[in-house]
Amino acid sequence: MKRRSTVLLSVTALLALTFTALPAGPAGAEQSTVRDVYQPDTGPRVRVNQVAYLPAGPKNATLVTGATTRLPWQLKDADGRTVAHGWTVPRGADVSSGQNVHSIDFGAFRGRGTDFTLAADGETSRPFDIGTGAYEQLRLDSLKYYYTQRSGIAIRDDLRPGYGRLAGHLNAAPNQGDANVPCQPGLCDYTLDVTGGWYDAGDHGKYVVNGGISTWELLSTYERSLLARTGQPWRLRDGSLALPESGNKVPDILDEARWELEFLMKMQVPEGQPLAGMAHSKVHDAQWTGLPLLPSDDPQKRELHAPTTQATLNLAATAAQAARLYRPYDPAFAAKALTAARTAWQAALAHPETYPDPNDGTGGGAYPDDNASDEFYWAAAELYLTTGERQFADFVLASPVHTADIFGPLGFDWGRTAAAGRLDLATVPSALPGRDKVRRSVIKAADTYLATAASQPYGMPYAPDGNLYDWGSNAQVLNNAHVIATAYDLTGAAKYHDGALESMDYLLGRNALNISYVTGYGEVNSHRQHSRWYARELDPNLPDPPRGTLAGGPNSGIQDPYAQSRLQGCTGQFCYIDDIQSWSTNETAVNWNAALAWMASFVADQG
Repeated sequence: MKRRSTVLLSVTALLALTFTALPAGPAGAEQSTVRDVYQPDTGPRVRVNQVAYLPAGPKNATLVTGATTRLPWQLKDADGRTVAHGWTVPRGADVSSGQNVHSIDFGAFRGRGTDFTLAADGETSRPFDIGTGAYEQLRLDSLKYYYTQRSGIAIRDDLRPGYGRLAGHLNAAPNQGDANVPCQPGLCDYTLDVTGGWYDAGDHGKYVVNGGISTWELLSTYERSLLARTGQPWRLRDGSLALPESGNKVPDILDEARWELEFLMKMQVPEGQPLAGMAHSKVHDAQWTGLPLLPSDDPQKRELHAPTTQATLNLAATAAQAARLYRPYDPAFAAKALTAARTAWQAALAHPETYPDPNDGTGGGAYPDDNASDEFYWAAAELYLTTGERQFADFVLASPVHTADIFGPLGFDWGRTAAAGRLDLATVPSALPGRDKVRRSVIKAADTYLATAASQPYGMPYAPDGNLYDWGSNAQVLNNAHVIATAYDLTGAAKYHDGALESMDYLLGRNALNISYVTGYGEVNSHRQHSRWYARELDPNLPDPPRGTLAGGPNSGIQDPYAQSRLQGCTGQFCYIDDIQSWSTNETAVNWNAALAWMASFVADQG
């Protein structure tokens, strides 16, 4: 995910001139506050999770209607027979969309099947299933996404039909490559081999801070499967993701995370150099490239950017976490990771305020961040949980972050990482003094998010201040749901189980636009995400994003020129357009898919 600078806006504005604008879809039955510019086709006014509800889980829908009194609804099976019925609950004006809405609760129905529909107010919803299979597939597809994001390796078409491509950035022409990358002019006098890792989003950049939170959430998906009462680690077994490494007797999710971990460790400043042990913040092209462009065709010079405290602590945290999880499978790699984590920790202590330049946004995202206290807390937590050493416990306990309310309305992400440490301290067994208080803080946060979801007629645990949807809002919805799900793991209370499950409905179709934000899931789904190589919209020889790819989602900032031309004046949920040109609302990113993978795995485990 990119927090781009104003420099990038001007560059992208020029690039946008090369695009061929596609016509918008037909106008929908109801109109949003952007009706003077763009009228999305929102389909039937009954909004449901278009993928699946769990038989024993909550089942809620939203009806857009001008009616102010309750209305009858009917649940129909694939043959059109009514199998349940009831009355809607008027909710009035929904601030997140500007619509007048009713809620529908059909959770009392516990049957299973495919192609159910919900009818109300003369409208019939898009079809959906009631069952568990879709989430098991979503767990896998959301994780399989990472293989096709890999840098430095040819993607095999036999493993991902339709997505095979040459390796990117391996110093084969026209690539200038990642095998011996210099720093930006004036930063250092060495080069590094930084091959491998994941391309961060829709461009060819690789970023330690975003790679860090993404790796943590993938590793946590696996760690939860080992620790939670409903965890099913065999679902993530060797061979589950069809990777080149499948068959090595290591869970595939660990193989995939290792591809990024190896890259993160390569970004460490070598011994004997100024800032030794710190991590370079990112590597990417010297200038922005246009779309479409396969990684293997990128001709730009690659550059290392300045080391930062935040990047260094991302490395320390994820490498420390990796050390405990890989130990049963590869003790040598686990030891290497722990050594890198300790080195990074000491380097960060020596350089505690080396922050990223907020204007460093040419050729790649800036990822500005002027506070590293959350990264220090997270790294100390992971080092403590892995080593049990008092020095790290003392740091955690002394940190003001440890007792702060860190679970805000926007949720956690690459720039707000304290929650990663808090969640692991709550769930990974340890002898930390006051651990019960840590667990209670997570439960308290979950209660807040449940209250938020209850106040939202679309049922999501997300209500940003001023109804200003943030960049990557879909992942923030998921990460707030992650907190609720963790409270269920800690307590077993049904309200957290149901709240976490219901949070998925918004992502999968129960929203103002009546669209699933996950490619390949739902009758109408996002599939034109901003990417240089998933770019069928611009080149019919290239594919759409693979199944299981999450779009960034509504973003009130609409920073890209295309969104600005179509969405001016948009309200909340309507600040989104499924077009490859809209990088501020519709990009794909490794951290967003990590949030999807964690929650999809949780939901699949409840079936």
